[in-house]
Amino acid sequence: MNPAAEVLYEVRGAVAVITINRPEQLNAINNAVCEQLTAALRRFDADDALRVAILTAAGNRAFSAGRDLKEVAGGAKRPPIPVIGETVEVNKPVIAAVNGTAVGGGWIFAQMCDVCIAADHAKFGIAEAKVGRGLHWTPPLVHMVGSRIALELMITGKTIDAQRALAIGFVNRVVPLVELMPAAFALADEIIACAPLSVANARQMVRHAMNMGVDAALAEGEKLAAKLYESEDAREGPRAFKEKRKPVWKGR
Repeated sequence: MNPAAEVLYEVRGAVAVITINRPEQLNAINNAVCEQLTAALRRFDADDALRVAILTAAGNRAFSAGRDLKEVAGGAKRPPIPVIGETVEVNKPVIAAVNGTAVGGGWIFAQMCDVCIAADHAKFGIAEAKVGRGLHWTPPLVHMVGSRIALELMITGKTIDAQRALAIGFVNRVVPLVELMPAAFALADEIIACAPLSVANARQMVRHAMNMGVDAALAEGEKLAAKLYESEDAREGPRAFKEKRKPVWKGR
């Protein structure tokens, strides 16, 4: 791990910890963060030994203050912000551990992860309307929190606290800052204890449910489940239950 990198990558067991490392700049997203975060997510996805990633940031002030507007104002060519499922494909769960303010691109990073744990002092906001930027990335948010709440956040640019983010369904859990990473690792352990094919199936079904009507998503779910039930893990689960032991998942 290079401590001078803009994005740090660390492996702990079956978990990859990916850390945005610009605390003095409130972890603003510059070109280097875009490139290095994309590489880190691809590295995680390609490593079969890893089951879960945790995306967090250095310091305790900001998860990310969004796009580095100083770099934008300087006319630098901007690579796209890496967004899971859009600009970079990740086929395993990613947990957002939000350690402070998450606005603009920071909100996007929290939104793109499968689940989100926030420190109790964290703030969330969609600031694009205040700085004249686009909101093309917000359709998934409408599914997550509903159209009225999403629109209010988008057209006011206001920030909300962690408890409000929890109440509207954007955040899964709120914990004190000192408990943030332990809570993220505990959640990762819960996911790792489950069958990897079932976890992948769950992620696919949520995606289909967001993209399709109910009937179409149910039909697609039947196809996905049929493949799952033919796997070795599908036989291992009931066998382990019968033998009163922990299952040994093979992911196949």
